[in-house]
Amino acid sequence: MSADDAVDCGDPESRPLGSEWDPRKIEHGPRSGETILFLHGGSSGAWAWSGQVELLPQRHLLTPELPGYAGRACEDWPGTGGAADDVATLIRDRAIDGKAHVVGLSLGGFVALQLAHKHPELLRSCLITGSAVSGYSRIEKLAIAPQVPLWRRYWYWAAQAFAFRIPAEVRKQFAADGCAPSARTNRAMFREVVVGGLPRELAYTGPMLAVSGEKDSASVRRGFPALCSVLPQTQTCIVPGVHHAWNAEDPELFARMVTTFADTGQWDPCG
Repeated sequence: MSADDAVDCGDPESRPLGSEWDPRKIEHGPRSGETILFLHGGSSGAWAWSGQVELLPQRHLLTPELPGYAGRACEDWPGTGGAADDVATLIRDRAIDGKAHVVGLSLGGFVALQLAHKHPELLRSCLITGSAVSGYSRIEKLAIAPQVPLWRRYWYWAAQAFAFRIPAEVRKQFAADGCAPSARTNRAMFREVVVGGLPRELAYTGPMLAVSGEKDSASVRRGFPALCSVLPQTQTCIVPGVHHAWNAEDPELFARMVTTFADTGQWDPCG
């Protein structure tokens, strides 16, 4: 393993959130009703859902960390399909009645689609946001590729925290977990998602919602027609005024969207 593949970021506060949030705790709320499972993005970890956990104390929630990221950065990234298998095991073991409403942000959205592809029987509903399922534009690829080596640098993610409108109280956590994955994981993930992650066939027949923040990359919205062609039941939504990681930017609206969609299979405010 090269020095660049080591997982120590060199930041003394590798997981700086206070004791009120324990990233090792992945199960929250009472074991009643139906489980909602949240899948974080590639520069993040389970802590990213702390706002939703706080706002939904009466719901049974699962907030796992994906292999290769955050507290599991010492593991190799197994690809979105392998990550979906990992999540499937968790759903069978910990979700109420072995099924869950699955919510995926960015990379988590790609994993959610693979979960719908490989384990459709485990999903009650599927909601993805910020996932460019048809891949990125040529210009975006050219712009992002040189940044991949910088993903191992704490200062890079500290700067990105401002661009992503990450709340001040969790910027250290965002930066620490952003630089935690190995260079090998970063390269593998980039090669996989930059070309898109939409399976050609999906047997999943449950409710499906695809969301983009108005100020997120246009590639997210460009993927909507392809997703609708594979899953005709897909509803799409552009949320005004928000960026990529808008679950932290507007946690109340995000939580309301998640619970409304889980309860009704619809999200009318998208219009």
